[in-house]
Amino acid sequence: MSAPRDDEFGFAPDYDSPIPYMQRTRDYYAAIGYTTPYRWAHYTSAPFQPLKKPLARSRVTIITTAAPYDPAKGDQGPGAAYNGGAKFYQVYDGDTSKEHDLRISHIGYDRKHTSATDNGTWFPLPQLLKASAAGRIGEVAPRFFGAPTNRSHRVTLDTDAPEILARCLADKVDVAVLVPNCPVCHQTTALVARHLEANGIPTVVMGCAKDIIEHAAVPRFLFSDFPLGNSAGKPHDVASQAQTLELALLLLETASGPQTTMQSPLRWSEDASWKLDYNNVAQLSPEELARRRAEFDKQKEIARGNRAA
Repeated sequence: MSAPRDDEFGFAPDYDSPIPYMQRTRDYYAAIGYTTPYRWAHYTSAPFQPLKKPLARSRVTIITTAAPYDPAKGDQGPGAAYNGGAKFYQVYDGDTSKEHDLRISHIGYDRKHTSATDNGTWFPLPQLLKASAAGRIGEVAPRFFGAPTNRSHRVTLDTDAPEILARCLADKVDVAVLVPNCPVCHQTTALVARHLEANGIPTVVMGCAKDIIEHAAVPRFLFSDFPLGNSAGKPHDVASQAQTLELALLLLETASGPQTTMQSPLRWSEDASWKLDYNNVAQLSPEELARRRAEFDKQKEIARGNRAA
């Protein structure tokens, strides 16, 4: 008997599922010559704090992996190549009453399918301020916080997460919304969310790398099946950004326990073939892999020099 055709039952193609970023990353780095596989953070349970007060009376902050624009650090504009020189290595904060130019050139977002032209897709401060004005949340905390994207679990767990917690406590934060961009960013925010939650602050992660977040076991996760770099909604689509934040707030209110994932109903496009591209070695020629290895080594040297400085 012949197998039924996909279109007979309305089946989606098999590739139209969440991208397996952990496996893609392992395969990619092996293909460019790094044979020791990266150890992704893995937990089978997560801490969980219910809301201590209604969101309409809560002080909410944002934790981001985006970096403040610095014109001295090379091209950080829309579509810029990966720029290791723009990375930051210590927790920073910013005044939420002011506008901020945060960019993502220093991390591995999906440069083929999104162009980083709208920071509303990775920094939902404008939407959070609107939520405050509408009474959906009590207020926006006086500061937001930048979390360094460290491959080192120890640095994130022992240094950065406690520092972010200390600043949240100083600002009397009730709730934290965490917004990652690249694969390692998702791991970073997962570890920070776990630390905050273990110390009394409810959290929600808004992200696009489902496997990484769920592997690390976070309290609450809003999954948007979008290219990396769009955790807070579609670019130049304010309605999608507002809906994405509202879903995150709803998840904060409705999750009954840890490791609760909600999937956004929004789709990036009707054609899901974009999911086949990101760091997919099956799509890359030997020449392209060699070029990427050379570029990766170059960026490692830049980052090493910046870290030492």
